[in-house]
Amino acid sequence: MNFLAHAWLARGGGDDFLYGNLIADGVKGSDLDGWPDEVVRGIRHHRRVDAFVDSHGVTREILARSPRSGRRFVGIALDLVWDHFVALEPGIAERDSPLVTRSYRLLAARSAPSRLAPMMPLLVEQDWLRRYADFSFTCRAIGGIGQRLFGPNRLMELVPWLEAEYPLLRDDFQRLWPAVREALEVTPESPRRRS
Repeated sequence: MNFLAHAWLARGGGDDFLYGNLIADGVKGSDLDGWPDEVVRGIRHHRRVDAFVDSHGVTREILARSPRSGRRFVGIALDLVWDHFVALEPGIAERDSPLVTRSYRLLAARSAPSRLAPMMPLLVEQDWLRRYADFSFTCRAIGGIGQRLFGPNRLMELVPWLEAEYPLLRDDFQRLWPAVREALEVTPESPRRRS
């Protein structure tokens, strides 16, 4: 899962908790002493979501049918593909989405970890969270990440496979997303739930 999915799953917590979920990929290691407690809870929640998704049977099935040459990178691509499908869910990423507005407000007002700092202003200014609903945009974003990695752009090489697999990936998402939500969603009604 990527920014939008993590934001949705964390929306029931406070701003620090949501912010921790949004910036967790930029925070490396287990030493989280420099962060406020609720941001740490958010970072840890984000990591639990990632571990749950990575170990889920649906993810293993996708990896088994993915191109062998790109398997090492499929998980990165899937994170963005999942955000594409989350953006298509009713009420999550529409023009007046309170969650997207809140996420952008937090990302614009706070410094991101150095690994994410150059990307965050672009994410907000270019409205990535809503634009993930466009699969072409999502595929360009996947390729853009691949450009930042060393060597050939293995992520861009996966795009034709992702396009061909789109109906299967949509079905996979419909099996995976409810399981993720059931296990790790923090709702406004229960902000302490499994976080």
